[in-house]
Amino acid sequence: MSAGPTSTKTEFPWWLAVAAVLALAAALFIAASDLYAQVFATVAKGIGITVFVTAVAFALASIIGLGIALMGLSGSPWLRQVARFYVEIIRGVPILVLLFWIAFAGAPALVAAWNTLTAPLQGAGYLGELLVRDVSLLWRAIMALTIGYSAFISEVFRAGIQSVEKGQIEAAKALGLSRSQRFRLIVFPQAIRTILPPLGNDFVALVKDSSLVSVLGVADITQMGKVYAAGSFRFFETYSIVAYIYLILTVGLSLALRALERRLRNQHEE
Repeated sequence: MSAGPTSTKTEFPWWLAVAAVLALAAALFIAASDLYAQVFATVAKGIGITVFVTAVAFALASIIGLGIALMGLSGSPWLRQVARFYVEIIRGVPILVLLFWIAFAGAPALVAAWNTLTAPLQGAGYLGELLVRDVSLLWRAIMALTIGYSAFISEVFRAGIQSVEKGQIEAAKALGLSRSQRFRLIVFPQAIRTILPPLGNDFVALVKDSSLVSVLGVADITQMGKVYAAGSFRFFETYSIVAYIYLILTVGLSLALRALERRLRNQHEE
């Protein structure tokens, strides 16, 4: 009885060909339609903010996530418990709720704490009083996304680091390498091949979740679409364009990350 096909030949990505044709057809239709071209021009003004929010939040979340992962793998039980507490609590809060909490509760609390700590310097005239309105909603949104995604990214780093064979780490110890040298020269270069695919998925997910910053009035793609649709009542056209732009961004990023993953895998096999 046949066990099914066993060929490892790469399957032609018909889905991508169809998607590319549809994307090209949509681009030509937008260019040919005055209405859709106007909607696209308006909504596209938010691409820069979307890219900025995503890039900054992801970079900060990766740094914090790596630190949390290293805490979770440390020899100190206190650090491990703190890391686990952070990850479980933050992952249990929806990103939208976290956005509201950081924007309207966390940021004012941080401003009050800063003013309390710097009161002597403010009294001496070295510093001015920090006001809540001095912390823009854009940076409050970035703070919320950073905190939210750092918990998920820390688990990605932790799993990748733990995937490295312990025998290689023991060999590095025998060679007299310090802890930082072992991580930099042995552990991380091997872990990155395991880390990259889920880390890329988190990056694409962050692009989509960045649309949530529109609830704070940040002028990203979604917010520009909301404003245009509310003023023109062209909801179908507007949100079709919004979806089209997000698809171009996310599918393009996914393909780029897959190409990078294949390149790293090929280099490893060579």
